[in-house]
Amino acid sequence: MELNLKEIFTAFMVLFAVIDIIGNIPIVIDLRKKAGHIQSEKASIIAGAILIVFLFLGKSILNLIGIDVNSFAVAGAFILFFIALEMILGITLYKQEEQSAVTATVFPLAFPLIAGPGSLTTLLSLRAEFRTENIIVAVVLNVIIIFAVLKTSARIERILGSNGINIIRKIFGVVLLAIAVKLFTHNIKALLDIA
Repeated sequence: MELNLKEIFTAFMVLFAVIDIIGNIPIVIDLRKKAGHIQSEKASIIAGAILIVFLFLGKSILNLIGIDVNSFAVAGAFILFFIALEMILGITLYKQEEQSAVTATVFPLAFPLIAGPGSLTTLLSLRAEFRTENIIVAVVLNVIIIFAVLKTSARIERILGSNGINIIRKIFGVVLLAIAVKLFTHNIKALLDIA
């Protein structure tokens, strides 16, 4: 087992930006109002489990349908690119359906809000570049932060205000955009070398 702090930090930052739990605070507060209560522990554990299971089984699923990790990483770079545009420009490209408040903890909070298409694609993209154990540590650190944010979402919103949350979203959007470009160039090079 070889833990690399640089890899852990990069993977953590990428996942943190994609999951965007700070930017999702208004949605979390809205869900809490509708549902009356959200089980922060349950939502965090379910999201973490989905992410780790996909990290291990995602590659096998891809092999089963005949797609290599580099191609998937390039597709992931496009998804990250569009998520980053959403964050920077304040637009919504992906529309979510309204869900009943009864299942708010698991759906849509744990999935697809936290462990959604963006974060699952990102995991496999990261796996093409980083060691698995470093990604697992990054996932666990994110789950701890997600839990803390869910527990204190109302307080965070009061402290930061809507302007503060918007600024954080835009900063992480720019970081994510840069990561998407790096991911794209690195994996497209690998694909062209194979070809």
